[in-house]
Amino acid sequence: MILAAGRGERLRPLTDSVPKPLVEIGGDTLIERHLKALAAAGIEEVVINVSHLAEMIETRLGDGSRYGVTICYSHEPGEPLETAGGIARALPLLGANPFIVVNADIWTDFDFANLPTRATAAHLVVTANPPHNPGGDFDLISGRLTRASHNPYTYCGIGVFRPSVFESLTTERAPLGPVLFELADGAQLSGECQTSRWFDIGTIERLALAQIAVGES
Repeated sequence: MILAAGRGERLRPLTDSVPKPLVEIGGDTLIERHLKALAAAGIEEVVINVSHLAEMIETRLGDGSRYGVTICYSHEPGEPLETAGGIARALPLLGANPFIVVNADIWTDFDFANLPTRATAAHLVVTANPPHNPGGDFDLISGRLTRASHNPYTYCGIGVFRPSVFESLTTERAPLGPVLFELADGAQLSGECQTSRWFDIGTIERLALAQIAVGES
């Protein structure tokens, strides 16, 4: 599943007319780069949740055949349901087995083929804390993600999840962070630290840095 429903408020005014997943870096839009990388890793079916400027995303990507995948869209009319809420809404499309989740608003060289096919409750890819998140999200000890007084790692927006993680949500709109922290507190969260290039395209400033880093003017 690629999470692509967000409004992209911190990227305005760019995202007033272009949905964040269709922002271009290095000659590819963020979401098309993900689709190609997922296909290269052997993924054949992709669910994409859409809300803000959804028709632009669907028109651009179509059924996914030109990327080597089949795309199903999970529509969120009105306000997006946030990360966990969006995944929960899409569960009927995702099946009973663990599935990969990727944030549309990241740029990375990470090889999705390296992800485990099974997980505890969830398995996350993390990175050493970037400047925009100095406090971090997790500590990583012997393959387990925990919460500590100092957390040296930040969640990259790439993970593998069991459907059961989202089946018990009590509200339609829900962020993913609290769900992950609860799993970590219950020793149900495994993880790995990635060493590939990775950028969180959360603001105009970070977009510009990523464009420079991948060779754009």
